[in-house]
Amino acid sequence: MLYPPEMRVLDAAREQVRALHGDPNHTVAAAAMDTTGRIHTAVNDYHFTGGPCAELVVLGVAAATASGPLVTIVAVGDGDRDVITPCGRCRQVLLDQHPDCDVIIRDGDELRLVNVRSLLPHSYRHPDASPERFVRFSARYFEAVRDGVKTATTRLNDPCAPGPAWLLFEFDDEYRRLPGRVDSVVSKRFDEISDDDARLEGCEHADELRAGLREHYPGVTDADTVEVVRFHTTGVTE
Repeated sequence: MLYPPEMRVLDAAREQVRALHGDPNHTVAAAAMDTTGRIHTAVNDYHFTGGPCAELVVLGVAAATASGPLVTIVAVGDGDRDVITPCGRCRQVLLDQHPDCDVIIRDGDELRLVNVRSLLPHSYRHPDASPERFVRFSARYFEAVRDGVKTATTRLNDPCAPGPAWLLFEFDDEYRRLPGRVDSVVSKRFDEISDDDARLEGCEHADELRAGLREHYPGVTDADTVEVVRFHTTGVTE
């Protein structure tokens, strides 16, 4: 299921591909949204020497505006092909430069939103990439994070890394973000979540936190490994 922000990205890509006029060198459009909610669009530039795909062109377009990390990206082909999945090269570049980005793909007759990491499992990671990072939150946590009440988050299969990161809140029709820093990432079993972990998330007890996580991650078991991510804000709202 795609929510309104992702639909805005998809609509922008579809509008861009409709603007193409049958030139065989430009047959795919891409759109990407950054953490401010701005949408960038571009098209591919085919050439037999290896012209870039639309996804790579839109990365350059976004970088030219100092956009920071990208949140969502999609590619749409002409000739009623609609959504197409990124090629292997595009997946590798996205993983190195925007590892937290979600990609809209077609899965049979359905459109899905998946993280780029799932498109390239067991991948090579460029050691010097140094991508700008962000951490996603539900909009309901915005005030608690902003006010310093919530200073931790527990994640399952959603890697974070210590260092600067945007704290990104996904409202229905917009993104809001806070500048922040991930202080530590500690892996532990689900059943080892402590009361101290819970209090950093604004809960009274570990059982309360685990109950909320079970709703967010259906099927999680006591033996699953989760990551407890501690963070703090470093500035004002943007």
